[in-house]
Order: sequence, then C-alpha cells, then structure tokens
Amino acid sequence: MEPTAAPAACEIARLPDDLLSAALGRTGPLDACRAAAVSPAFRAAADADAVWSSFLPPDLPPLADGELPADATATKKQLFMRLSDPARPVLLADGLTSMWLDRATVAKCYMLSARKLTIIWGDTPQYWHWIPLTDSRFSECAELQHVCWLEIRGKIPCDMLSRNTTYAAYMVFKMSDESYGLDYPLQEAEVSIGATRSTRQVCLGYVDDDEDGEEVPQNYRSFGAVGNVFRPRVGRRNRRQPPGVHVLHPQTRAGGWMEMEMGEFRNEEGEDGEVSVSLMETRGGNWKRGLTVQGIEIRVKK
Repeated sequence: MEPTAAPAACEIARLPDDLLSAALGRTGPLDACRAAAVSPAFRAAADADAVWSSFLPPDLPPLADGELPADATATKKQLFMRLSDPARPVLLADGLTSMWLDRATVAKCYMLSARKLTIIWGDTPQYWHWIPLTDSRFSECAELQHVCWLEIRGKIPCDMLSRNTTYAAYMVFKMSDESYGLDYPLQEAEVSIGATRSTRQVCLGYVDDDEDGEEVPQNYRSFGAVGNVFRPRVGRRNRRQPPGVHVLHPQTRAGGWMEMEMGEFRNEEGEDGEVSVSLMETRGGNWKRGLTVQGIEIRVKK
C-alpha cells in the first residue's frame, strides 16, 4: 500500500539547519542525543555548537587549571560531555570542591570534600587522621580514630546551585572492619535552606545481619579504664530500633564507598543565603571509630 503521508521526522528534517538546531536547543541533552540517531540531517543539527551551547549554564563557577579540554577545536558537545561526566567531575578553583552537570536536567551538582567541611576535632590527630585518596578527585579524606562527639557540617551558597531544582544531600563514606560506635546511638542528619529545615534519624554503621528481622548494631564496644587509658571492650549488644522511629540506612556506591541520604531541599528562583548540611551524634557519649569521610555530595533528587 502506498504511504499517504511522509513520516513526521522527514518533514522536520526538511527544516533549515539553523531552525532545526534552534528547536533542538529548546529541548535537552537527552533529546538532542536521541535526535542525532534519527538521520544524518538530524545528526548534523543535533551536534551543532548552537544546540550544546544552550545546555551549558552561563554561571559556571571558576574551575581549576587543566580541568577543561585544551584543544581549541573541541566542540560544545564535547565540552558538555566533559562537564557532565559524574565519574570524573571537574575540580573548582579551590581544589576542595568538585562539580558536574546532571545530563537529564543540566543542573549543577557538587561534592564538598572532607577538607571543605567543618569536622569537630578534625585537626586533632588523636581524634582524626587525614589520609591520601587514590579513587577520588580529592587528595585526602578524614579518617576517624576515636571521638565521643561526632559533628560534621557543610554548607554551599544557594547561588552556586541551579534554580528551581530539587536536590538531595549525601554523606559519602567508608566503614572499616574495626569500626564501632556508629550503629548506636543513631545519628541525626539535618538539611536547612532559609527558614526550611528537615531532620532525620540515620545509622551509618547499620548491617542487616539479624535473622529474625530485628536490627542489631554492627559492633558495640563499651569502654573501660585500664590504668589511666580507656580501652574498648569488644562485644555485641542487641539494641533494637526504637518503635515508631524511621531510620535511614546507607546505600552502596562504586569503589567500596557508601552514601547516606541526609535530606532534600528545593532551591527556588533567586534563593538567597546558603544550604547547610550536618551529621551529628553528641548525646550518647559512647566512643566511635572507623569512619572514613570523603565528603558531602549535593545532586539532583531523582
């Protein structure tokens, strides 16, 4: 049977290249990539610098030297792909913050390194060590030795974030085999922006290994005095989750890292001030060890 009408794609493909590129520039990166697969005519228009320039935020923060391609012939699409690679985020000029663009929404996402955070007792070697990192854009991370007061805070100006975007904040960390004190008492995570504040109960040291479904701490260690030095007494103690309390647990990431969602927030149009994120456990008085902090990640909430 003879077709009665040409496919819509063929009709659109007859548009002048500049009009087709302008139309694609009002869509998004994912739509532009899909259009490039339709036909050679679409591919030429979809790969045009005019299209990918429209996806690049005009207010990118200053980047560290060497983060962008030095090749003067690099296309805007190549630039966008470099900036939107979550496996290799670009470093900002301070060397303590990394950034990438979310490929679906073009929103700016960040990670604040451990050195960018405020960690109580973080500069006291008795309590925290700074160790080199080989699987991150940052050169070092914070390793918890012994503290009974766990307090980690981070903040980022609202104007660094994309407007009208819902974000979530995550603590990115590892737990050593010798960790203790991070399963109970529970930690409190808080995210605030302007007058909006949210808190939740989290458990960094959660391990789901109780056969009857009850939650059991990973390694509870009480401390007793031996001479004038406090030494951990290794043991296990069942402390079930308090009834009626919703507790969030960490999720795995690549490279052996974990992440804990600390809360979400909405960065509205023209929001002033800053976003503050914190993780605390200061009431229990028990000692903690074995937490390695890479940083706090702020990315688009999916």
